[in-house]
Amino acid sequence: MARVEVTVTDRVAEVALARADKKNALDTAMFEELAAAGEALKRDPGVRAVVLTGRGDDFCAGLDLAMFSTVAADLDGLAARLFDLPPGEIANVFQKPSWVWQELEIPVIAALRGVAFGGGLQIALGADIRLAAPDTRLSVMEIRWGLLPDMGITQALRRLTRIDLAKELLLTGRTVAAEEAREIGLITRIVDDPLAAAHALARDIAAKSPDVTRRVKALLDGAWFAEPAAGLRLEAELQHRVIGRPAQLETVAAALARRPANYD
Repeated sequence: MARVEVTVTDRVAEVALARADKKNALDTAMFEELAAAGEALKRDPGVRAVVLTGRGDDFCAGLDLAMFSTVAADLDGLAARLFDLPPGEIANVFQKPSWVWQELEIPVIAALRGVAFGGGLQIALGADIRLAAPDTRLSVMEIRWGLLPDMGITQALRRLTRIDLAKELLLTGRTVAAEEAREIGLITRIVDDPLAAAHALARDIAAKSPDVTRRVKALLDGAWFAEPAAGLRLEAELQHRVIGRPAQLETVAAALARRPANYD
């Protein structure tokens, strides 16, 4: 891939937006390669956590402005890309680079620095956890270009912040500093070195029972907005798939023996 670099080390995949000279701005190839990277990781049973990052000094500056003229010149083609979805798919080609990280069973941690603007922020919001450097700046800036944010923002922000704050962010396109972003739920923690911290967290998760880490994500994503009966039922169903299984027995044995667990 020319725009996205994927490396796997010790069961942790690093997915890096690799267009540093353009602040990792999103063009057609970047959309396609991010979606392809996520789809490939779905099929890799050996990966237990993902770190999502950007090369250079920024996570992602948003849409490459050169795409505006391309899109405007082919509105019929744009309509097809927005609404003609493959069978079984719910996200279009612009939403997929953000939504695909929610589709993964394994946890995804975004490491942010510099700017996370527009579509770049929406991609980051698709991760399960976001670690940001102190000088990170974030903005849902599509309104500055006369556009709606349409890369999964509706599914991400409802889990993270209040609707009045979401409306303010979308209606103004203002830039938010890391401290405020943490206060309103856009990021999880502020750290001096987000990439190193993201890898450390990913390794910690990858060392735990893969049966549990996958189902924790499924449990919270499935139950967070569910009715109480559905949420409680999901707790029971997922626990039934874990308890007494080899990974759970190995977790107990390792804890009693005070040794690292081996899930291979």
